[in-house]
Amino acid sequence: MPDRFVRVAWTAALCLLALYVLQPYVSGFLYSADQPRAVLARGDLAPAETSTVDLFARASPSVVHVFAQSAAQGRALMEPDPQDGQGSGQQTGTGFVWDAAGHVVTNNHVVAGATQRGGSISVRLSSGDVVSASVVGTAPNYDLAVLRLGRTTTMPPALAIGTSADLKVGQSTFAIGNPFGLDSTLTTGVVSALQRRLPTGEGRELSGVIQTDAAINPGNSGGPLLDSAGRLIGVNTAIYSPSGASAGIGFAIPVDVVNRVVPELIKNGRTRNPGIGIIAGQEATAARLGIDGVVIVRVIPGSPAAAAGLRGVDMQTGDIGDVIVGAGGKPVNRLADLTAALEAAGMDAPVDLVIERDGRTRRVRVTTADVAQARL
Repeated sequence: MPDRFVRVAWTAALCLLALYVLQPYVSGFLYSADQPRAVLARGDLAPAETSTVDLFARASPSVVHVFAQSAAQGRALMEPDPQDGQGSGQQTGTGFVWDAAGHVVTNNHVVAGATQRGGSISVRLSSGDVVSASVVGTAPNYDLAVLRLGRTTTMPPALAIGTSADLKVGQSTFAIGNPFGLDSTLTTGVVSALQRRLPTGEGRELSGVIQTDAAINPGNSGGPLLDSAGRLIGVNTAIYSPSGASAGIGFAIPVDVVNRVVPELIKNGRTRNPGIGIIAGQEATAARLGIDGVVIVRVIPGSPAAAAGLRGVDMQTGDIGDVIVGAGGKPVNRLADLTAALEAAGMDAPVDLVIERDGRTRRVRVTTADVAQARL
């Protein structure tokens, strides 16, 4: 009796072992999907998905790929072209159609190399057509440039314009561009912060800059930042990233600034920059001297500053003249504070300055003027 039980137990164990070993083969034979599987209907897209899809469909035809080639084309053709177009004589970026006349807005730094070195600029439309473009005007202080498209069979539609005055932190943002040369890329995020400051050309800073966490990478420069209605609210211009790739901190020029500067560039080829006609001292030097404010080094003859009697540094003795410590009712600690106050006042507008001279504080009213072309 015990021997029979042992034999039955061993037989059962061997059967179980055989089933365990053969199970994958049996399952593969019985259940393998060796024919295309039936497609499961997904149903309608979620409302948020539908909205994003529609937004991209409306806005993407207005977004273009900008190629700015410096004059050294022969050498560039001999070199490998990296994805972002850097280092081969070519700078690439993004732009968008501004109006039915074929004006395209992009960043100044995207086309600066070509304009300064006698190069060429071309634009690839969303249709795939490549057309030549010429520079209408640039505004380095705002990192903006306007191009004019050459002949094209079909002019893309102009992008809808919104406002940046009523933006709220947390509202949705959508960026369309060409990161690393990848056409028509959509990224999404939110307005992360407002009223940031961003350095631009000639030591100036742009105030009121929009911060977003929508992924922005090299190649996105000059592209549109949109709100959930598909309206332009900013022009993507920079990222903060130790690695050079998106770290979730991108910056965009507010559309209210764009909507003021671009028409001036189209009309005059340049912008009128409100100023008072001074040459300011280096901030680092002023800090070492314990000066909190903008030191006037020189006053441009015939400027509003000269008319108001402001004084610069005495070049013979080295004595400091006037230090601007307030403007437009706000303190001035550095040049960016002064330029922001002048921008807020606008062109040909009075601005009340607070200056320190010979240890005394006094108030001076100065009327802003276009001093961009003035020279000492």
